[in-house]
Amino acid sequence: MHPMVKPALRRAWRERDRVQFGVTPAHAVVLGPVDPATGCLLALLDGTRGLELLREEARRLDLPDGHVDSLVAELAGAGVLDDPTGHSAAADALRKRGGALDRLRPDLASLSTVHPEPGGALERLAARRSARVQVRGAGRVGAAVAAVLSASGVGHVEVLDGGCAEPWDVAPGGLPEEAVGERRDVAARRLVRRVAPGAPPRAAETASAVTEGEPGLALVVVAPRDGFDAYVPDPEAASEWVATGTPHLYAGVVEGTGVVGPLVLPGGTACAGCLALRRADRDPGWPRMVAQWRSGRRSTTVACDLGLATAVAGLTAAHTLSFLDGGLPTTAGARWEASLPLLDWRAARIPPHQECACGAAGNSTAGKTGGERGSGAEGRQATMAG
Repeated sequence: MHPMVKPALRRAWRERDRVQFGVTPAHAVVLGPVDPATGCLLALLDGTRGLELLREEARRLDLPDGHVDSLVAELAGAGVLDDPTGHSAAADALRKRGGALDRLRPDLASLSTVHPEPGGALERLAARRSARVQVRGAGRVGAAVAAVLSASGVGHVEVLDGGCAEPWDVAPGGLPEEAVGERRDVAARRLVRRVAPGAPPRAAETASAVTEGEPGLALVVVAPRDGFDAYVPDPEAASEWVATGTPHLYAGVVEGTGVVGPLVLPGGTACAGCLALRRADRDPGWPRMVAQWRSGRRSTTVACDLGLATAVAGLTAAHTLSFLDGGLPTTAGARWEASLPLLDWRAARIPPHQECACGAAGNSTAGKTGGERGSGAEGRQATMAG
């Protein structure tokens, strides 16, 4: 191990003998009391020295035996210590890809603030390379989501859509102007390749690869060009994902309202069927109107404000990455909405429906959101005594 205080956490002395790592309450940690010699030792925790060399430095500072190990254990327990050497083969393979890793260093720093264990950030960034995500839709929202995921290190990003790109599909971070007239899926896949930090991993680099060399789907992002199908998702269209246990996340813009969620964990959180049943319970006329909207003639150009679409794409990509990194974002069993012109983002809880065939109503997962899957991790703030 080569201990390193996480560079992403800004350091400041609160008093002469107490040092704080981190600015925001979610990640700030205070260490104290800290004597001058220990303060000097903290400056040496930069990832260039192993434990034995640090013990030698501590002896030169007249610090007692075991002080280094105790300090390292405290810092690691508080989540402010990293290990740049990593451990797994996937992390080692990513480290060797210098150019790709340089592109992802801001993402690596961000992950280090979220995942406290030493080396955890690099492990999760390496895991992204073996993840496979399918984005359904290559409009202003879908194409941007796919691009952000690819640029964030997700190794396998597929984009599915039909037809040819129109001038109104063009967006910053999404399809470029030269894509107009080209097949949407082809243009989106080229965008994904262009922004990716290096080539996707070979099958031999990941233990999760199936026999054919392609990993299974980790998530489907449903981001249709017509945001109506994200706001009112069709249970029949999602039936295969529910049956196969494939997580899926809805996102889009409809009539000046942006929606992100729900993230459906089949059998664990509310699905499109639950959403339809609950809406019908509140409004008996809703199913009749939905049938008319689905069967009626649609306008060629949908209402999709570019600023709102960009915000929806960013939030969708962030929730997707949180899920891929092992978290359980707040879209699990809920939906975030914001409408023009006030853009007041609000979360609406969507409990599973007792009559839905998905079976989520009998599962407790629906109540476990906003943390890390299986751990209930939340924002942390600790005070340590040195």
